[in-house]
Amino acid sequence: MDNRNLLLAVVLSGLLILGWDVGMRYFYPEAALSAQVDPAKPTPTAATAAQTSTTAGAGSLGGDAAAARKVNLTTALASPNRVAIDTPRLAGSINLVGARIDDIVLKDYRETVKKASGPVRLFAPEGTPGQYFAEFGFVSGGARQPSNLLWQADGTKLTPTTPVTLTRTDANGITYRIQFAIDKDYMIAATQSVTNAGAAPAVVQPFALIKRTSTNATIDQYVSHSGPVGVFGDTLWDPHSYDELAELGGEKPEGAPDWLGFTDQYWLAALVPGDGKGNVTVDDAGFRSLGNKLFRTDLLYGATTVPAGGSLTQATRLYAGAKDSGILDKYEEGGITYFGKAISWGWFEIFEKPILWLLRTLNGLVGNFGVAIILLTVIIRGLMFPVAQKQFSSMAQMKAVQPRMKEIQERFKDDKARQQQEIMKLYKDEKVNPLAGCLPLVIQIPIFFALYKVLVLSIEMRHEPFFLWIKDLSAPDPAHILNLFGMLPYEVPMGFLAIGPLAVLLGITMYLTFKLNPAAMDPVQQQMFAIMPWILMFVMAPFAAGLLLYWVTSNVLTLAQQSYLYSKHPQLKAATAAADKKDAG
Repeated sequence: MDNRNLLLAVVLSGLLILGWDVGMRYFYPEAALSAQVDPAKPTPTAATAAQTSTTAGAGSLGGDAAAARKVNLTTALASPNRVAIDTPRLAGSINLVGARIDDIVLKDYRETVKKASGPVRLFAPEGTPGQYFAEFGFVSGGARQPSNLLWQADGTKLTPTTPVTLTRTDANGITYRIQFAIDKDYMIAATQSVTNAGAAPAVVQPFALIKRTSTNATIDQYVSHSGPVGVFGDTLWDPHSYDELAELGGEKPEGAPDWLGFTDQYWLAALVPGDGKGNVTVDDAGFRSLGNKLFRTDLLYGATTVPAGGSLTQATRLYAGAKDSGILDKYEEGGITYFGKAISWGWFEIFEKPILWLLRTLNGLVGNFGVAIILLTVIIRGLMFPVAQKQFSSMAQMKAVQPRMKEIQERFKDDKARQQQEIMKLYKDEKVNPLAGCLPLVIQIPIFFALYKVLVLSIEMRHEPFFLWIKDLSAPDPAHILNLFGMLPYEVPMGFLAIGPLAVLLGITMYLTFKLNPAAMDPVQQQMFAIMPWILMFVMAPFAAGLLLYWVTSNVLTLAQQSYLYSKHPQLKAATAAADKKDAG
């Protein structure tokens, strides 16, 4: 497919996606939007209402808007009131003050490309610049128990083989327990239980929450959502960025929660009530803005009266880790509804996942993600070659009859109806189908858009080097004019002139493919296609190096493909040469 058609494919893809989104929101508003509610006054479901109507003392988690004091990360993590977390993928600790998981680092991922940069920190204690944590607790008698209570632990380290139980007993003889277990990936299971050894019944509601700052969040994009996310009533819910949620104040999506949390481009923290199938009664499940760029997602279970001598148990899971599609899909297969959709696959998921699988396989074979992108592009272009050949053949037929079409247009310029009749007759006599070149284009749109999304969403590309100066394919080309193509020993802010070698190669190869194409009949189109490669060179320069590598490779393959197809359609090559000669004259 030549780049003129690729540009058209990009435009059509955008129109298709935006049009689909508008249409779905118009015809099915309940699936795309959720009801806005006052976050401090959750609206109970029918089942919850039936339960709480006979249970006095049901409460809420409150606004929690008070600003926490600023805390130094090193000082906070040095507290003796902590239980260590250690798994093949995670490290960190549980804060015994408040039963908070507020210290999580991801062993498999570094903060930057520098090896000494340390692992990615996902969770951090409240009050630190990057505060982000999960808390488990109880609402008792309608009041949320304080978050500064100290729990006792029966172990010193949480590992996949050693669970840890936190315990606390209040003045009424009620014992609260939270047992934490963790697997070898990113899932922590919290089993909250209550044993009433007192003389009077107690009304108790287990809860879980995730609280974070948005100051370190990734940018919310159309192709990669960053912000509140979840599945409610078996429907993916992710309409708002953090700024939009701040404007709303809070939102409670419609439907029973399967899971809910916050997502970044590569990371996810999510609460999973029960088995993740939305069959647990909750009083509140939603999102709220706390001000000062702080946000919280709440999961408050229904109020239950625990009689003297009775007990209560509630299970919740916490996912805190990387958005690795293989791991997320494994949990989805285990029962969590649409958990794999935490990655913003969109409507072309049916194409994107096979492409990602192929990219992973190629990377495993060659050991270089950049080479894998090149090989992937070659394979996809090879598979699409018959389609491109059909499109090129149609273009050749259309080009062959263009002189006669122009003659008809001149002869019947004052009679549009007759002009159209004669052109249609020409098509019929010459067996030319003017729409034949459009169908291959439509077929290719989802495939090429899917490839683009895979390169954006794939965590496998993060911090992966290629050759020479390209140390991170998920970041823009680091060598550009502003830093003298990497010669300056410091970083220069990216700007309009931040044109790196890959962007220059993109402009050159695109210009060559345009020159090889037949010249457009319309002079305005000719001028547009003449400057388009250089405009795209500037537009694409800030994109990830992996995307530019794909596009440059695609352009080179287009040049080879066009050269071959011209040899099969000499009339089109002759028409191009004649057009170029006319332009030169």
